Amino acid sequence: MKEAVKKKVDDIVAGLDGGKKPEDFASAAHEDPYVFIMEAEGKLLVHPSLVGQSLKEKAGPVYDEVAKGTAAGDYVRYEWGGAKKCTYSRKTKSGLIVGCGYNE
Repeated sequence: MKEAVKKKVDDIVAGLDGGKKPEDFASAAHEDPYVFIMEAEGKLLVHPSLVGQSLKEKAGPVYDEVAKGTAAGDYVRYEWGGAKKCTYSRKTKSGLIVGCGYNE
């Protein structure tokens, strides 16, 4: 699973860095595991249920972890809804944050 989420994120980052728009990847929010794309300050552009909302406001501790993603990509861990999560988070050239994770 770890490599599958990394590949999803890396492919989307390459697409965004190549000129595609976040909405071009909206369908990835409805896959399992889902992908999210957010602005650096937390506004979710692609997400299964929170598009247009702020992850920073909805779930500050989760935002704090996924915002740690770098241009090279990083795995971050946090707890959400009683489950331990591992998310691969990576920044695009324009500063968007793309992530995908799974339960540990």
